[in-house]
Amino acid sequence: MKALVIDDNELVRDNVAEVLRGEGWEVCVADSAARAFEMLGEGESWQLVFCDVKLSDAQEAEGYAVLRRFVEEQPDAQTVLMTGHGSAAGALDAVSAGAYDYLMKPFEVGDVVRIARDVRRAVEKRERPGTTGELPPAPVYTSDIDLVGISSGFVEVMKMVGRVAATNLPVLITGESGTGKEVVARAIHQRSTRAEGPFVAVNCGAVPSELIESEMFGHVRGAFTGAERDRRGLLQEADGGTILLDEITETTPAFQVKLLRALQEGEIRRVGSNHTLRVDSRVIAATNRDVEREVKEGRFRQDLFYRLNAVTLHLPPLRERREDIMPMARHFAERACPGAGPVSFSRDAVRALVSYDWPGNIRELENAIIRAVALCERLVRPEDLPERVREAAAQHERQQHALDAPAHEATANDSPPAPAEEPLVSLSELEGRHIARALAHTGGNKQAAARLLGIDRTTLQRMIKRHGLDANSARANGDANKPDANGDGPAPT
Repeated sequence: MKALVIDDNELVRDNVAEVLRGEGWEVCVADSAARAFEMLGEGESWQLVFCDVKLSDAQEAEGYAVLRRFVEEQPDAQTVLMTGHGSAAGALDAVSAGAYDYLMKPFEVGDVVRIARDVRRAVEKRERPGTTGELPPAPVYTSDIDLVGISSGFVEVMKMVGRVAATNLPVLITGESGTGKEVVARAIHQRSTRAEGPFVAVNCGAVPSELIESEMFGHVRGAFTGAERDRRGLLQEADGGTILLDEITETTPAFQVKLLRALQEGEIRRVGSNHTLRVDSRVIAATNRDVEREVKEGRFRQDLFYRLNAVTLHLPPLRERREDIMPMARHFAERACPGAGPVSFSRDAVRALVSYDWPGNIRELENAIIRAVALCERLVRPEDLPERVREAAAQHERQQHALDAPAHEATANDSPPAPAEEPLVSLSELEGRHIARALAHTGGNKQAAARLLGIDRTTLQRMIKRHGLDANSARANGDANKPDANGDGPAPT
């Protein structure tokens, strides 16, 4: 098994290569895309490639060029993109372009080990007589989505979207109202082999129960009062493409029976007709309810549920991924007034936006930002935000004060006199002390220290060098973090 590691950062490149060699791989390294292309032109071949997205200051995304080149010339090689500036859009684009995985720095050694072992198993299975690889062929690369996010949970969802798009499996998307279910459904369609076909979205909850069968399957002339001519149904309109059945749990059991048959047999019968018609449309269903609870309580057919959820994607609400709120807010602000210059947010406005729970999720956030941009003078302040957002921020601040008050009272009444004020020092010295404390706390484990400080390992390495710190002495003092004779305990990296 041969692997290639491409990264202009020597530390990352050597660490990934070392882990792969420990897993029994023969590893080559390259410090640039040009060097990787040169090796590719020399007839080298690999089963696994790890490549950084940004390989130089001159090119923002050379890693995608490497990915496309390997997809064209060595399609059997599984390429993993690595980035220190990951996003949900990047994850979806990478996996859709043919990447095996998308890792955000700093990642764990276990991530590299997992990928190396999975790819080894896939290659071994593919090379057995009479078997094929487990991975689907990569679709054509596009970049046309309106999904913004950097949280790990949302990135994982987008990686799954990229994987299922190339298949023809039915997909069930769950999530609260406003989490972007239709946007995700469109992303799946645009990255599928049906991208040239139609995308039809229907809100099942908005169609009266007595009309939904006619809407979905169509009808013939004279089938009922007012049916003056034949009419194609939405399933037939989506033939060769994708149909999104939004709020599928709002349908009646009678309709669910007919929909199940249509999905199983790939054919429909118009209302009032005795003839069946073949249809070939991929079905994506979406709901904001707990489908398993709906099945238990008898409101949704179990057999239809199993038919629809070959793959289930759950979109987390905005309150569970607060780190995505400000990237989305800036995106909506830029889109609200394109070409008019950047819109910024005051510190208090950021605090208010992040502390609010957003029960309406992305839809509510977008409306709030559009309103704020229309009212502000290029700087969004709390007073530009809706009253409910300001009130939630004020309530959050009152709760924080209430939690802090007992501690302040105890300090005022019971604590001894405060010590003399410590002399002021430079920010650089403070930074050095803080990094030294983090290294001492982790016993010299740089990866753990980087996570503790909220920075990537490369940045930490530069800081250690700048301040002349000795991680080895910190490791020697951190006996609790050292592996014992049997290899137990966290190994410093």
